[in-house]
Amino acid sequence: MSQIETGKSQPSVSTLYAITTVLGISVESLFDARASSPMAGVNPPGAVVHALAAFAADPGRRIGPLVGAGERETLELDSGVVWERLGRVPGADVDFLLVTYRPGGSSSGSGALMRHSGTEYGYLTSGELILTLGFDEYTVRPGDAVSFESTTPHRYRNDGEVPAVGVWFVSGDVQ
Repeated sequence: MSQIETGKSQPSVSTLYAITTVLGISVESLFDARASSPMAGVNPPGAVVHALAAFAADPGRRIGPLVGAGERETLELDSGVVWERLGRVPGADVDFLLVTYRPGGSSSGSGALMRHSGTEYGYLTSGELILTLGFDEYTVRPGDAVSFESTTPHRYRNDGEVPAVGVWFVSGDVQ
């Protein structure tokens, strides 16, 4: 945590889910905390830790109904993964995200599979991702969609030379 706070490290997707699970908060609340900070929209060193520390910030705030391309709240994670929040309706248990995996990006910096609560839905618009789901591996291409229980061990990685971009929903029992 101290390395995240000092900007020496950024958590991977799997580490972020592990931290929020232990704290009993949603990933969605990180966006709420970032948006209410004086440095909203900026990703300074320690921004994720500051967001974690301020997770109680206005959970009833609505994002939308229209979110312009330049107005998205963004979290940049380890290993070249970027999440942009596309909207939020208070009381809805869903993360609605534009997700970008840069070339070489992965949801787990260590290569480990991750698990979290909820159901995951994704639609890839460009690039290519490798999805490891349990003991199976799938190549996800533009126009392909995925859906599965997020408690199934999984990992995404971009082995390609171009960013992989898609729209993702994690719904249901999202901490």
